[in-house]
Parts: sequence; C-alpha cells; structure tokens
Amino acid sequence: MKNKIGAILIGLSLAFACAFQNEIKVTVSPETVSTGYIGNGVEWDPYDEAESWGAPLSESDWQKLFERLDSMRPAYVRCMINSPYRYYDSVTGKYDKTRNIQSISRLLQYCTDRNITVVYGEYNPPTPSMKNSSEWVDMSVDYLNYLVNDLGFSCIKYFVIFNEPDGDWASTNGDYDLWKSMLLRFNNKMAEYPGLKEKVQFAAPDIVAEYKNSHSKYDAQGWLRQSAQDADSIVGIYDIHAYPGQAEVRKGDYAGILSAYRQIVPANKKIILGEAGFKYWREADSLLMKEYNRRAKDNPLTKGSDANMFVYDTFYGLDMALLNIEAMNSGFSGVAVWMLDDAMHSAGDTGKPIDIKLWGMWNILGERVFHDASQEEVRPWYYAWSLMCRYFPAGSNILKTGFDRTQGLYVAVAEQDGKYTMAAVNVENAEKQLKIELPKGLGNAFRYVYNEKHPVPVKSEIAVEQTFRMTIPAQSLILLTNMFQNGK
Repeated sequence: MKNKIGAILIGLSLAFACAFQNEIKVTVSPETVSTGYIGNGVEWDPYDEAESWGAPLSESDWQKLFERLDSMRPAYVRCMINSPYRYYDSVTGKYDKTRNIQSISRLLQYCTDRNITVVYGEYNPPTPSMKNSSEWVDMSVDYLNYLVNDLGFSCIKYFVIFNEPDGDWASTNGDYDLWKSMLLRFNNKMAEYPGLKEKVQFAAPDIVAEYKNSHSKYDAQGWLRQSAQDADSIVGIYDIHAYPGQAEVRKGDYAGILSAYRQIVPANKKIILGEAGFKYWREADSLLMKEYNRRAKDNPLTKGSDANMFVYDTFYGLDMALLNIEAMNSGFSGVAVWMLDDAMHSAGDTGKPIDIKLWGMWNILGERVFHDASQEEVRPWYYAWSLMCRYFPAGSNILKTGFDRTQGLYVAVAEQDGKYTMAAVNVENAEKQLKIELPKGLGNAFRYVYNEKHPVPVKSEIAVEQTFRMTIPAQSLILLTNMFQNGK
C-alpha cells in the first residue's frame, strides 16, 4: 500500500513539475506603452444609402442599435459620409447642409450623449473633379461647422479629409502633394469659423498599412513619415488602416509591423487604427481564401468584392481581439473595427442594395431590404469585440507586457485608477498554461471565456492574486477584469 501511495505521489509530483515546466510566463510592468487610451470601437457610418434603398431606419431599428451599442460600450467611433447622400445634390449641384440630416444626427447625438470620441470625415469629394477645388473645401468645412457648432455634436474630435488617400481607388490616387495641399486648405478654411479648430483637429493621413500605390512616390510608412514631417503642427492624431492576413498575425509577425508605424509618429502624439479587419489574399491564407470564394459564390447578399465571409464565424472574433492586443502592445491608442453593420454600404456605394459590403456584426435591414431576417441577428464576433471595448476603456493605460510570441499566446493588460484588465488569446489547437506576474493582484474579478463552445462569453467570478496561474483553452479569448461597470 505504501509503495502504491508513494508511486501516486511521485506521479503527481512529476505531473505538476511537467505542467510548471511547460508554463508560458508573462510579466507585466507598471511601465506604460500607451497612456490615456482613446478606446476601442467601430466604424459606424450613418446609413447613407438606406433612403435610396427605400428603407430609412425606423425607430425600432435605432432602438435595437442603441441597445446593442449600450452593451458594447464603444469609446471610439469612426463615422464617414458620402456627400452626394448628404449635403451635395448630384442632380442640381447645390449645397444643402440640412439635406438627409436625420440619420447622421441620430448617430452623432448618441455619441455625444455617451462621450464617445468620433473621428468624422468624408470618403471622397462630391465628384472626382472636385478633389482639389475650393468649392468642396467650402462646402465640407461649412458642413462640419454645422454639425459641431450649430447642432452641438461635441463628440466630433477629429476630421478626415480623404479616406485612404494613398489608394489607387481614392480620388487622390496616391498623390501625396495633392493631399498635403488640400490638408492645408482645409486647415485655413476651418480657421474662418470661430472655435472650430479648438474643437476639431485633423486625423491623418488615414492610409493603408503594408500598401504601396504604383502612382505614389511613398509607401505607407513614407506617407506617415512625410505627414509627420510636413504637417505635425496641424495633425491632432495619426491614423492608419490595417487589413492583415490571419497567418501573419497569429504567427506574431504583425506586432513588429505596427511598432514600426508607431515609431514614426512623434512621441507626443497618438496613433490609432482608423479601420481594422482581416483579408485573406496572402499565400499563407490560401485555404481561407478558397473557403471565402466558395461562400461568396452565388451569395444573394454580396459578390464578395468587398466583404469578409467569415464574420459569421467565432474565430473572427478571436482574430479581432488578437489584432487589438497587438495594436495595444505596439503603442496604439485605439482601434475601430470595420465595421458595425452590413446595411451601411454597397460596394462602390452605388445606391443599390446589391453586392453589399458584408463586414458587419449584423445587418439591421436584413428583413426589410434583403428579405432575410436572420441577418439581423448578432454575429459572434460582436461579443468578443464588446469585451475589448468595455474593459479597455477610454483613459486607461496600456502596460508593458513581456511574452514569447512563438508560443501562440498573446496578452495585453490595461490599468485605470488602480483597476486592471487582462486579455489573453490562445490561437493554438492545444490549451496553454499561463503564469502571469501582475503589478498587483486584482482581488475579486470577473473571468470571461469566448470560444467556439462559448460564442456568447461565459462569465464567472474569480480571485486573482499578483502571481496568477490559469489554463487558456485552445482557440480561446480569456478576459480577467476588476473594472466593474454598473456591476457588470
């Protein structure tokens, strides 16, 4: 009997020793990589095309949106307009700042009431020929002043004059000098409106990471570097877009890419991801691309030309949380995911409900316009992203966190007023044992688990000491927090 007990004890000792030996150790320093975090959020555009679809949002649509956003609690919203659906009548060529004002007013009032930071802007000028015209500058700035000063939408803190001006799809077609000259002209025009420049600064340059337009003399890093060199005095916040592949992010390669952009920006300025999502054209993601194409073929909602066919999948929420972790650890101050709602855009913004940009967390017009009520249901990645919005709040500090990216486990930690949030993503197909050293214990905390088994995260209470061990299941997001908000 003694021999059997001894053998059992030896076996247990070896098991524990083996478990500790395989632990992934993470250290969290009180040192910060980002202070005064602006927050996480979404691209939420004001349904420019809905009226042309014959389906302006109803009161019940708005209330459903508000309820879902109240649960998400975004701290940051990017809101972009297409002026021909707003202040510019393409038929008459007339400017009317009150035209179709209702939907953007509902959106901006919601953000103002909840102190959400809004990055507002225009995708392009009203017509391609206006890309360098004073007429557009005059209309655009007057409309901005109407929103901010006349209507009182104080949520608008930053202004984007061109969406992705480095792109060959933009009216600028990568012409940096044209973009810079227009930025200065917009700046001068804004100065003519009392108080406007004190309330709204530029977000720039709004370019696409890892992209080079053959017509442009600069790649994305060059655009950012020149913007900082030529216009830092009038840029309030730096802004790039990120559409990496799954493989490069899950392998740990993307942190270095993001850090390189952060290092270009002056140390006294912040940088955000104005748009963020995943694309699968890279060779390492070829199997995902094959499945993407299979899903897009003969899809009644989209041709897949500007979509993500994996927004229905739980793993997309895992990947978005992972991208956010890498952005925070790289010194970024906020991430807006592309995008909230399929009902915001058709490809090319044609005004027709065909080939929609299917990227959203739902389609609020699923039944009325697309005859598929199931599209109005919440998709899993909403729940993962809501955790990242709620518990990495505005004003928090992102702490310096050390870990080995080759292990497939990624961690970010935020602190605010002595409270902490830790998010950990395991992208491997086996569970991981984590040992984390925190600046101090969390005490009583909430633990959320998001994965294929729990697409709606399961919450439990847990005591978290300064040195804490836990198991991270395969393909899972675990979030620990004592940043309780209204008991939640």
